[in-house]
Formats: sequence, structure tokens, C-alpha cells
Amino acid sequence: MNISVIIPTHNRAHSISRAIESVLQQSLPAAEIIIVDDGSSDNTAALIHGHFPGCRYLHQKNQGVSSARNHGIRAASGEWLAFLDSDDEWMPEKLATQATALKHNPGMRLCHTEEIWIRNGKRVNPMKKHAKKGGWIFQHCLPLCAISPSSVILHRSLFQTIGLFDESLLACEDYDLWLRICAFYPTLFIKKPQIIKYGGHEDQLSRQHWGMDRFRIQALEKIIAHPQLSSADRQAATEMLIKKAGILAQGAIKRGKQTQADAYLAMQRRYQQRTQERCQ
Repeated sequence: MNISVIIPTHNRAHSISRAIESVLQQSLPAAEIIIVDDGSSDNTAALIHGHFPGCRYLHQKNQGVSSARNHGIRAASGEWLAFLDSDDEWMPEKLATQATALKHNPGMRLCHTEEIWIRNGKRVNPMKKHAKKGGWIFQHCLPLCAISPSSVILHRSLFQTIGLFDESLLACEDYDLWLRICAFYPTLFIKKPQIIKYGGHEDQLSRQHWGMDRFRIQALEKIIAHPQLSSADRQAATEMLIKKAGILAQGAIKRGKQTQADAYLAMQRRYQQRTQERCQ
């Protein structure tokens, strides 16, 4: 299996070596490792050139993780693509395990795995709402991001039919992509953890942006508008949007942002009306 590994990074010279080493230690070697530096101002470039000369190093001005991943996708030569966030790491059998599973399940185009969570240096157990699964999981993906980018191998043809990461989203760009894929394709899931996901640090996107559901609502509006989405999935996505709009409205009211609250309440009423019209 020809696999290109894409590692987007921004000012993570302190952690990217761990990520790269975990790729180099794979029992099934990757065809190439592409580092996309999204405008780092630390010593990332010197680190890569000095310690990992076998990696392809691509630099761009700071445009966000979606742009960096898309840059890597366009540059990759592999038939299969795997992503790894620069603060995470893979287990040594990660690629081999997924390659074997995909070989035994011909026709599947996306495979993801269970993960181990480390928060502030300690292992923690994910909550039930973060549970992973395979198959037709579109509705399972609606509440929260149900697939970790660092766990994924996918066939590059998916991007030709679904499109790339949405660069207009400041966060939840992975949530958006999984909705667009899982609405039309089943997923393969490896129950044994194959990645270690580190959290709790200040440069995580979830810490940089308040109200992550703002971005999920944008993704939901996009998929609801897709003409080929099934009626059942459109209904489920609409119900989730209505719920999230209400939550954001209440949060805005608590912060004294009445104009913002009114906008979300209007959105909520608009989609409620559409639901009623479809039911008539």
C-alpha cells in the first residue's frame, strides 16, 4: 500500500519530533512523510532540515490547519493518505494494522482507529459521547467530531468527489469533512488504539475559539443543503442544528450578547419551520 503521511504544524518544534519518530518507527513504512509548516516562527524549519532530512518540508504563510492539510494533499504522491497532528503520535503497528484491514475489506475508502488520550501528562478515559465506531456513521458524527484526524487513512479519490478541507472554517474543519464523507461512504474502524492523542496545551484550537458549535453549525448548514443527502440524514442533521443553535443562543444571552442570541434564535426558528413544512 502506497501511503503518504501529512503532518501539518505551526510552532510545535517542541513536539513534532515525537510525531515524526512515530512515523519512522512504523512496521509498514510510509512512502513519504510531508511536513507542512503553516508559517511557524520557531525553529521548526531548522529542526526538520537538521534531524529529518528524509521528510519533504513544505512552508507556507500562516493560513490555518485546513490550508496546511490541503497543501499536503495536493503535494502527496500516495494513493492513500494518512494525517498526523504534530502533537500526537502513532503506535508502531498503526499503518500495518490499517493496511491489513483495508485489504480484507475491499471497497472501503476510510479507516480510523481507537485512541489513547493523554491530558496534561496523565491518561484519561474518553466520555461515552466520544465513542468511536465504524459502518454508516453519519448520524453518529452529528453531535461531535467522531473521527480523529491522526487516526485516519483514506483513499485520495475521496477528495476528488467530496472536496478538500474547508479553509473558511477556523475550527471543526475535521467535523465538516467527516460529515461530507460519512453521508455517502461507510467507514472501517479498528477497535485497538493505534494513536496517542495529547491534549491540555494552550495552542489547541478548542482553546483558541469559544463556542465550537458555531463552526459545527456552519458545517451542518452545508450538509443539509446537499441535494443528495438522504431525507433521514437531513432530518437528523436539521434536528442537531436546531439543538446547537438553541445552546449557542442561551450562551449568548448569559454573556449579554443579545444580538448574537437573536441571530441564533432566528436560525433555530427558520429550520424548525422547514422541518414542519417537510412533515406536512
